[in-house]
Amino acid sequence: MKDTGFPRADAEHDFLRARRRQVLSRLANWLRGEPDDVNIMLPFHEVVDALGFLGERKIGARVIRLDSIVGSVDRGRDFDRRFRPTSGRVRERWERLALATRRGESIPPIEVYRVGELHFIIDGHHRVSVAHAMGLSTLEAMVTEVRTKLDPSGIRYRGDLIVKDYRRLFLERVPLSGHSRASVVFTDPWDYARLGEHVEAWGFRLMQDEGHYSDRATLAQRWFDEEFVPVVAMLRQADLIGERTDAEAYLWVACERYRLIRTHRWDDEVFEAVRSQSR
Repeated sequence: MKDTGFPRADAEHDFLRARRRQVLSRLANWLRGEPDDVNIMLPFHEVVDALGFLGERKIGARVIRLDSIVGSVDRGRDFDRRFRPTSGRVRERWERLALATRRGESIPPIEVYRVGELHFIIDGHHRVSVAHAMGLSTLEAMVTEVRTKLDPSGIRYRGDLIVKDYRRLFLERVPLSGHSRASVVFTDPWDYARLGEHVEAWGFRLMQDEGHYSDRATLAQRWFDEEFVPVVAMLRQADLIGERTDAEAYLWVACERYRLIRTHRWDDEVFEAVRSQSR
């Protein structure tokens, strides 16, 4: 935080510096060809919808890290992902807060939602922006904790919500838990939909064979124990996992099953042909 001895002028320079950094960041992203959502603030409601809302509780005043504040409830357009102002629209209020900060005046805490380790601004966007510009690392906040069905870890950009959303829907169709839940991971969100349909079909055939109804949770666990684990173990022994996750390898071979059966052979030559296609 530079100080010329003239707080009002310094506050004006703080704002201009923050705007310049925001424009340079946009230019750098364009030059690197990065996706548009890299600099967009995460929208709270989209995040919670993707993760599945369970409940919330107020936990009061806390000191939180600025770098844990990644999104907003309803003011995402005025600031970028690093809370740099995106236009001159917020300049008057921004400079007023910057001046108060430089003078050491008392500033009320911001209000945030907490989802896992992430925080989303309810009130206090300008205060967070000024704190970033001043080089602060923490800020006092009134926190409301939100519980979700899925762990928010791994969310960095808006595009990451697609994967979380499809995973949440998959786990509603295939309600795995514990280790089995953690073992089914895809990088392509569409694979969750494909596997969900596959597991439901597997469970339907199982109920037909056994002649009685089983609920989703029972079928999901039986599929994992009786189908997923043995198949993945065989793929690992045959050196067919490669750089895939276990779930990606399983889904790949499940889709290839009928083609392989048509060969009527399960010898080394067939496995070598499959292995060469997997590279």
